Amino acid sequence: MAVYTEVGAEAAAALCARLGLGRLTELQGIKSGIENTNYYVGTERGQWVLTLFERLGRAELPYYLRLMQHLAAHAIPVPAPQADAAGELLHEVCGKPAAVVTRLPGSHRLAPVVTHCAQVGAMLGRMHLAAAAFAHEQPHLRGLAWWRATVPEVLPHLHGPVAGLLADELRFQEQWAASPAGRALPRGPIHADLFRDNVMFDDTAGDDRLCGFFDFYFAGTDQLLFDVAVCLNDWCSDPASGRIDEARSAAFVQAYHHERPLLPAERRLMPALLRAAAFRFWLSRLWDWHLPRSAALLTPKDPAHFERVLRERIATPWHPEV
Repeated sequence: MAVYTEVGAEAAAALCARLGLGRLTELQGIKSGIENTNYYVGTERGQWVLTLFERLGRAELPYYLRLMQHLAAHAIPVPAPQADAAGELLHEVCGKPAAVVTRLPGSHRLAPVVTHCAQVGAMLGRMHLAAAAFAHEQPHLRGLAWWRATVPEVLPHLHGPVAGLLADELRFQEQWAASPAGRALPRGPIHADLFRDNVMFDDTAGDDRLCGFFDFYFAGTDQLLFDVAVCLNDWCSDPASGRIDEARSAAFVQAYHHERPLLPAERRLMPALLRAAAFRFWLSRLWDWHLPRSAALLTPKDPAHFERVLRERIATPWHPEV
């Protein structure tokens, strides 16, 4: 969501007209995130988000847009992609593949409490059930294959125990993923990046209410438990130490389990998935930190946080109680 490609008002207005969204009234670059170029777009008909895809190829993009379209049709609160007159969801702006989606109401809860975590857990369970009927399949592009390809690029920038941890954890993840228990875990479409800044809440009607998941551009087919682990590491951990917060994690898992019951094997393998989720984001932050790209509003995120989380998950394995 950094700005790599500058989009002028004329180009944005032309796309809005082509999609029947009305006259352009606002165009503002979004500085958070690191993967794509994003703009807030306002028109006479409403508020939207314009995304230009900087790394993803055109062949990969329809999966994400169709998944969002499918989830929206199944009452999961996600941004709805806007189609042109021919029904196409993928467009082009400034020579880049692009999409326009509805802008969700609300704001982030960056210091979540138990009630926030319970709502996210319940909605994630519903999302996994709704996505089970999605007809398309695409690999999770930041999964094990990407880890294997990226670790050799990052290792030359690391030294001593940090380099050893990265290499050792990749070996651990390869071994358990190849095991019969790892291969047998339930799979399906996952969000794969459901951090606090990818969820919206709204309290205008009283109680804080979850009103949307967004940024599905890391989604893919993988173990459903990976989504749960990503959320536990971000929503339910102490930011200073990386330790699991028992109250928040229990609320999250119980709410998820109420919607999609976790299998005994999933509960048993949760420590390995928590390590996998920490490893994935540590590796991607190392990559962005040591091999950065130019962007108008980009600030790479410090990889030290997820190194700390990974070390904590190794030292203190955590199993859910449901």
